[in-house]
Amino acid sequence: MGYRSVQYQKQVEAVGDPSEPVSVDDGISRIKQMAAIRGDRSYKNGKKRKTADATVEIVMHLGIDARQADQMLRGAISLPKGLGKARRVIAFCDASMEEEAKAAGAVEVGGEELVKRIQDGWADFDVAIAHPSMMGQVGKLGRVLGPQGKMPTPKSGTVTPEVATAVKEFSGGRVEFRNDSGGNIHLPVGRSSFPDEDLKENIEAVIDHITKIKPAAAKGQYLKRVCLSATRTPSVTLSTGT
Repeated sequence: MGYRSVQYQKQVEAVGDPSEPVSVDDGISRIKQMAAIRGDRSYKNGKKRKTADATVEIVMHLGIDARQADQMLRGAISLPKGLGKARRVIAFCDASMEEEAKAAGAVEVGGEELVKRIQDGWADFDVAIAHPSMMGQVGKLGRVLGPQGKMPTPKSGTVTPEVATAVKEFSGGRVEFRNDSGGNIHLPVGRSSFPDEDLKENIEAVIDHITKIKPAAAKGQYLKRVCLSATRTPSVTLSTGT
């Protein structure tokens, strides 16, 4: 086994074997305990660090062949309790839609001038929404936004004629997902400061959604393993009943 930090060992000692499957309720409780241990570290001068409001993430290892196009999963889901933090959303649209997109929460709107600004290096946003009519110009940003995971696509719901609606959803709690080469999906589901019931509702919404969109070509066990973790904590395995 590789080196484990003192903090990691303390976190595991507090909650027991993290690989032992537990219920969603127990998983949330354990993650919060470990996140609190991380937040209680001291500075060298003895002053306590303010407890961090850690991001809680779910990781799902799926029984899919990520090399096959008909088994790849990509899309977006609106979390019922949001993410606890507003996301910076921009919108590529024509002048007739700009005011409505701004009212919905877009931090920047525009067309060619916004494309050029991003080409020049600006990237202070989390999600990009585009009207289908703008994709001829937005397509120029593929090499820039693609590696950052910010390129608008129809499958993720970020290319849509309903620009204002998409801006509002993604600013609140709608998150994109895409399986990696190992057949895993990573998604934030809230923060450690969330009430347990809110985290549980988000977690169960994600599991339910991913279960419903199982590719027809995927064979055998679909949900192989589901884990929960917070920023810089060990993961906890959840019992999914499968």
